[in-house]
Amino acid sequence: MRVKTAVPIIIAGVLLMLIGIGQRTFWAPPETVTFSVPAGAEAGPVTVIDAEARNDDAGDVDITVKSGGPFTLAVGRAADVDAWVGDAAHLRVTGVGDEELTTKFTEGEATVPDPRGADLWTSEETAEGSVTHHWINPAEGDFSILLVSDGTAAAPSDIAITEPNDASTPLAVPLIVAGALLAVLGIALLFISPRSTGSGRGRPTPAPEGSRAYLRQQRAAADRGVRARRRVHPVAVAAAALLAGTAVAGPAAAQQTVKQQTVPQQTVKQETKAAEGGSGNAKPGAPAVLEPQLERILESVATTVAEADAAADSKLLQPRAGGAALELRTAGYAVRAKDKKASAAAPVAGSPVLTRVIPTAGEWPRTVVALTQGEGNPVPQALVLTQDNPRTNYKLVSAIQMLPGTTFPASAADGALQELAPDAEEGLAMAPQTAVAAIADFLTSPKGKHKGTFEANSFADAITGFQAGVVADRDNAAATISFRHVAQAPSTRALGTEDGGAVVFGYLKHTYSSVPKGRGDSIDLNGTIYETLTGREKTEKGIDVNYGEAVMMYVPPAGSKDKIRVIGAAQQLLAAKLK
Repeated sequence: MRVKTAVPIIIAGVLLMLIGIGQRTFWAPPETVTFSVPAGAEAGPVTVIDAEARNDDAGDVDITVKSGGPFTLAVGRAADVDAWVGDAAHLRVTGVGDEELTTKFTEGEATVPDPRGADLWTSEETAEGSVTHHWINPAEGDFSILLVSDGTAAAPSDIAITEPNDASTPLAVPLIVAGALLAVLGIALLFISPRSTGSGRGRPTPAPEGSRAYLRQQRAAADRGVRARRRVHPVAVAAAALLAGTAVAGPAAAQQTVKQQTVPQQTVKQETKAAEGGSGNAKPGAPAVLEPQLERILESVATTVAEADAAADSKLLQPRAGGAALELRTAGYAVRAKDKKASAAAPVAGSPVLTRVIPTAGEWPRTVVALTQGEGNPVPQALVLTQDNPRTNYKLVSAIQMLPGTTFPASAADGALQELAPDAEEGLAMAPQTAVAAIADFLTSPKGKHKGTFEANSFADAITGFQAGVVADRDNAAATISFRHVAQAPSTRALGTEDGGAVVFGYLKHTYSSVPKGRGDSIDLNGTIYETLTGREKTEKGIDVNYGEAVMMYVPPAGSKDKIRVIGAAQQLLAAKLK
């Protein structure tokens, strides 16, 4: 009977163990799973792979793209990619279905520009035939992928996404454990001695009750019972208890494993969407550009400006310069072409970056600021870069040297700050554009209404000191001299600081006008740079000399007793014209 009972139990245990081991080995599901775009999906000049196509909890995700020709794969913030796509026709990979990727096609414009080299991307690569991209988000927030062939031909649509397989075998371990315990129980049963029934040959004859022989027989029977209990109970009871525990814990463990692998993924994804504002929106507070992006942009700008400076060719500047920076450097090239002794503008250094001010991602135009100081710069310079729209690159619109003894506002350094409208005055001691107009008015009339608006600074002292010296010069007694500084509103940029103030960048046009007072009087230009520029030694009608002046100021928050501080400036002679 012992063998008939133990052997089936042992066999059942071994079978359970084999089934459990099989689930962990040759019956185990594949480590990865691949989903593809359905065959025949309609394509356009752009293909976008949405952030939702990448499971937030799926570790390594690979995207394989195949195409009949060359194409560009670019990664960017989801909202930025959507802004670049704009009204173009495009195929969008929206997510992962049960067996394949889900897609949506949107009608629109049939062509797009070449996306290569765009500052909007955090990374990009060009391939021909096929490429496998390891998809890792470079920062917090939603990122998507853009695919473009040549802007006219259909973008690649043969796309496959491979990610870790979240299928599991939750019963494998419980089966192995239960099988092992059953096998142990069966083996234990084989070694259990049968309890004597007291029947058959050799059974002693009962002694008379109460006799000494009877008492010895009772004591011997009791000893045999104790030994039997000591042999049987520990193994049998322990095995039974463990088996019972496994029977209860096995399904519970399996349920818990399944729950951990299915429920939290969906919950986390929903919470992430809620926190980040849903698909296609940059995470609130996310910077407009990441640090590696900014370094790449600065390197490109510095290289372009250096090449243009070396050739004194303003056309070379145009891909990476605009606004005041383009005007000042172009004028500088023209002046030096006529007067080799004229001073050149300070070189633009892309590194090292001392401080960066990056606004939060939002609408366009976007402005970022980097404070750098290269070997050729005696003082740090603030490089103001502006991106007009998603499909254009950042351009240097101002390169301003820090004034001696000034510091860049600490509350503006290394933060994702809000870009302010030029006319924004709420919370500020003065609206940015008003502050630029005020410095222009102060330089024109130092004793006017803005006499006490600004802290003393070397830039204003130099300008007003020069003007007062020219007027007081006796050689100019026969001339009527005037100075006028005018703010150029389109060039004003402002970034809010953490203390409620703002860093304001402005551009002024300065006109120095000299006109003879009476008939026969003249303005002597001999030996001056104005003679070089005009080709005349004197003029009886007068002359206008034009300068460009870039300024950087700190405007304190409303209610502050501090004055506006001019912390940087750059001036360049633009032209000299005879009246």
